[in-house]
Amino acid sequence: MSRITRALALASIAVLALAGCKNEKAQQPGEPQSFTFTQYPGAVYQSQLSELVKRANSVIHPDQTPPPVAIYDTDAPVDAVAEYYSKEYGYGRVAPDATNNLSVVKPPAYFRNGDLQTDVKAITGLLQQLKVNTDITKAQGKYRAAEIEAKMNRPHVTIQRPYFDVLKSQVIDRTMILMSP
Repeated sequence: MSRITRALALASIAVLALAGCKNEKAQQPGEPQSFTFTQYPGAVYQSQLSELVKRANSVIHPDQTPPPVAIYDTDAPVDAVAEYYSKEYGYGRVAPDATNNLSVVKPPAYFRNGDLQTDVKAITGLLQQLKVNTDITKAQGKYRAAEIEAKMNRPHVTIQRPYFDVLKSQVIDRTMILMSP
């Protein structure tokens, strides 16, 4: 092979490599470039609860800047909201529970159940530090929830119905959407 032929071959390989790199995208298609909250259609932003969670983060981690947090609520059922976020994140269907039919790998989106009173009792000390006066005896009942795993530049999503509003000391029969890193 002559020098000219080798030079042409190397030049054409370099051109092809550069053309391939030029068309390569740094980010996966459909992924936002910066951290974003995806709002469920028709959901209402709950500013007071969102700020309370940010304050709680400041109490728990005083040396850190509170992470971005957003709480919304909607009349839509938990299943519909969970399916929406699961599809938005590219996860497909929501697993019936965290075991995903006894799989070793925890699914990225799954349903769970809980007890309002148990959950509120667990944060009583934090509420006192935040000087939030709430009647925890009103936190009565079971709830259904879904967990959607965080994805690059997208927050972890917790969906729950009903939820206990610690500022109003009442159970709210709506679906809460909590988004946080």
